[in-house]
Amino acid sequence: MEPLLSGIRILDFTYLLPGPFATMILSDLGAEVLRVESHTRMDMARIAPPFVDEAGTVSCMHAFLNRNKRSLALDLKFPESIDIVRRLIAEQGYDVVVEQFRPGAMARLGLSYEELNKDCPGLIYCSITGYGQTGPMSTRAGHDINYLSLAGIMSYSGSKDSGPCVMGIQVADVGSGSNNAAIGILAAVISRMKTGKGQHIDVSMTDGLFPHHAVSGIGSLVGAPEPSYETEVLNGGSLYGFYETKDRRHLSFGGLEPQFLSAFLKALGLSHYLDRLLEPGITGELKERVSEVIASRDLAHWVRVFEGVDACVEPVLSVLEAVNHGHARARGMVVEVPGPGGRSIPQVAAPIRFSGYKPEYRRAGPALGQDTKDVLVSLGMSGAEIADLQSKGVVYGV
Repeated sequence: MEPLLSGIRILDFTYLLPGPFATMILSDLGAEVLRVESHTRMDMARIAPPFVDEAGTVSCMHAFLNRNKRSLALDLKFPESIDIVRRLIAEQGYDVVVEQFRPGAMARLGLSYEELNKDCPGLIYCSITGYGQTGPMSTRAGHDINYLSLAGIMSYSGSKDSGPCVMGIQVADVGSGSNNAAIGILAAVISRMKTGKGQHIDVSMTDGLFPHHAVSGIGSLVGAPEPSYETEVLNGGSLYGFYETKDRRHLSFGGLEPQFLSAFLKALGLSHYLDRLLEPGITGELKERVSEVIASRDLAHWVRVFEGVDACVEPVLSVLEAVNHGHARARGMVVEVPGPGGRSIPQVAAPIRFSGYKPEYRRAGPALGQDTKDVLVSLGMSGAEIADLQSKGVVYGV
């Protein structure tokens, strides 16, 4: 089967999580991704523990985020490096660029969209930043927690007692930055197929969070009260939520519809509340009773009780419990990917299923500069030229 994105060649200047996750999505679908990374300023994802090799040199995070990609190690402060990048675009069809620097950084290197577009009118150039390419905060530093805060998400994500909660995953980085970058690039590719023209894509991780207000927050724009902690159906203001069990594990209940709520209360022995659901203040009382009942038995008991009950009830699993769950196994959510020294590494699989395509996991994230020599040779450089670039510190890994 031919890869879905066969023929799409991407130069990836990104680091850490948002950009590499976006280009991993595309590489899993068959795009050819060449990472252009610095050997003088290491990507922290490369050195983040835990490691997958005995020597402690290959980060699990890097091995996952950069699978199927190649690595070209360049110091972009050298004009020779800029020339290599421009040649890859002009001569070898790398017509998608993804970068994650603060606005203006690529322009100072001579690698702005406007400059590179001269070599390739069909260039698709995606910039991922915290606050976007324009606006008064465009050059300000930030991280996931800041973007969630500034977009209003954390004003009603948490509890009345403790306020906003710290998320366990990077919602803004991936749910906004990575996913919108991948969507934007694919949309631009489709547009280019019709028009022959590329474009600059401005992905702001903060901007990308505003649509996430779709259920509770969007009503504020038309005069509804602003949501706050535990005031909404989905944020603790109803039975929808988590309940602690006797063994200090947790059970989730998401049954919004009447049939699920009815099945839930019947399984807990609380069906007598069904006739009282419209009473003022009943939600608080019922929530306390549900909490008491669930707290009286271990999680395993409730898993058995609800196994055959269609009530939107599931246990809160640890990561290893989740990947080893029968459903995740049946869906093939863990795959073995060739790693350093021929050793395979278990990784999370690409989550989208296609009837006519199955992703190939050719290799885990490469060593820094692992493909530098092959890339330079493909540009027609001689051994002497390559050796000279390495001696100057322009390239690494040859």
